[in-house]
Amino acid sequence: MANLDDLKQAVHAARVIPVLVLDDVSAAQPLAQALVAGGLNVIEVTFRTANALDVIREMLKVEGAIVGSGTVRTLEHMRMSEEAGCSFMVSPGAPAKLLEEAENISIPLLPGVASPSEAMGAAEMGYSFLKFFPAEAMGGTPVLKSFASPFPDLSFCPTGGIDAGKAAQYLALPNVLCVGGSWVTPKALVADRDFAKIEKLAHEANRIGT
Repeated sequence: MANLDDLKQAVHAARVIPVLVLDDVSAAQPLAQALVAGGLNVIEVTFRTANALDVIREMLKVEGAIVGSGTVRTLEHMRMSEEAGCSFMVSPGAPAKLLEEAENISIPLLPGVASPSEAMGAAEMGYSFLKFFPAEAMGGTPVLKSFASPFPDLSFCPTGGIDAGKAAQYLALPNVLCVGGSWVTPKALVADRDFAKIEKLAHEANRIGT
């Protein structure tokens, strides 16, 4: 999955990427199994918990799961992602240094942008698939609509403040390949280990935009 085109095809097929903040390693495999069973096989695990790497490693054991790292901010994060076996990495921003360092990493990076200048900077570095973050706080679908004309070569994965209803609006835009969100895996359901309910939510999310 080092090839960016492979990643774009995978996320375009899934359409919704669950964004996880998970510290409970014992929940990793059953959670990933529920998401894959529900049709959401592309999963982002953020580096926001102490056990994130172990969670990633456990999820990678689940057949069919395409697991990436999120909140990637440093070269160390990228190396950790690579060594763990991640298929992709997601960053909240797109500083030039990080994009330069990513060139020496074997897995693709999805850098985050929030403005035309940032999108242009990432495009100059060769990036055509970008995370739009924080999507709702930065203006939501109207902003991405306005990006379509000046940036016809760029596609986006909006993340941040998106729920099931808003996801449909984003996915209707031609320059949106997928959306990222946490509504599919509510903390209460994970804590209660109600993976059947999560699988149901994944099925519902998988039908958005189809």
